[in-house]
Amino acid sequence: MSTFLNRIHEHFTDVLHIWRNEMIKVIKDEGVLMFLVVVPLGYPLLYSWIYNNETLHETPVVVVDQSHSALSRQFIKDCDATPDVQIKYYAEDLDEARSLISRQLVRGIYLISSDFAERINRGEQATVSVYCDMSLMLAYKNVYQTAMIEAGRLGAGLNIKKAGNYSKREDAITAQPLAVDGVAMFNPSGGYGSCVLPGVLMILLQQAIALGIGMAAGTARERHRNGQLIPDDDPHYRGAYRIVWGKALCYGMIGAVAAAYLSMAVPHMFSFPQLGTGWNLFWLLLPYTMASIFFGMTVSCMVRYRENVMLIMVFVSVPLLFLTGVSWPQSSIPSYWQGVSWLFPSTFGVRAFIRVNSMGASISQVLPEIRILWIQAAFYLGFACLVYRYQFRLARKWANN
Repeated sequence: MSTFLNRIHEHFTDVLHIWRNEMIKVIKDEGVLMFLVVVPLGYPLLYSWIYNNETLHETPVVVVDQSHSALSRQFIKDCDATPDVQIKYYAEDLDEARSLISRQLVRGIYLISSDFAERINRGEQATVSVYCDMSLMLAYKNVYQTAMIEAGRLGAGLNIKKAGNYSKREDAITAQPLAVDGVAMFNPSGGYGSCVLPGVLMILLQQAIALGIGMAAGTARERHRNGQLIPDDDPHYRGAYRIVWGKALCYGMIGAVAAAYLSMAVPHMFSFPQLGTGWNLFWLLLPYTMASIFFGMTVSCMVRYRENVMLIMVFVSVPLLFLTGVSWPQSSIPSYWQGVSWLFPSTFGVRAFIRVNSMGASISQVLPEIRILWIQAAFYLGFACLVYRYQFRLARKWANN
């Protein structure tokens, strides 16, 4: 019994010693400290301020009016009166309008054909050609939807004039026989920031943890003999399991603070949808933070130099956002890429966080994602232990030589 207690005491002593050493390294290393502290604190504020307006307004548009009629001028005036579009230029022909787009002076073209008024007066269908700059989806949405809405209103006004109604109620029914009320669920403002940034915050948490751990591992390999992660002159570094948990305790303490800040403080500061309770967020972020830490320790095995981890994580950051299904529909992602997305904690962490915090889901409704996060945490824990065991044997071999 005493032997067992001595082993337990020895185990915790080693874990705490490794945790203390790792904390000292983090505090003394400016690069690691920047990724683990400055990035989670500063980047969310920068991204949120950039998208603080939520929606895009006064998108510049050029008009090519070949009709020069009262109806075409009415259509142009109605479009310019909306908050989404600003008629900034008039062009003589389509080539001149395209040159304005190529110089990034406008984001779209409204081309009104010469027979626009004649067709309407004959009761035929007239057309307005809309050309959009697709490099910015928000601008494309404003230019295209404004033209569609104002064309519908112009057509409704013409139908009312031809109907010969006797009351405003009849005019309203003629203009819109079927009324449709659109409700933006879980995003009342319809803003880009409220839609995408909650997912970006969770990816930032995973990225910051992985960058910090990877840079610390690269520093260790540069300092120790033969590119080892583990020092060969410290008796407390005995056993891969103790080393992994000692390091995980250090990064877990830092990650817990960053997770609370990203999930609660930042959404509150910028009025993002925040329907999740503190306990629901805790039970979600616990496995997500653990999975991100052990994922970062696994990635650090591929880091030979401290700068390498930046290339790896920056390269995969944008694809990871798409694979979550936030900025691109999950149903439109090919099946093999969905399989790749299962390797990253951010895939399920982002989906569960948005459902809990932005949509008010309960923990029972995101249990599949939470189970997968625990599975990922266990898998990457085991993989990290295998790698550190190999490093432990290598360090012991060099110590004996």
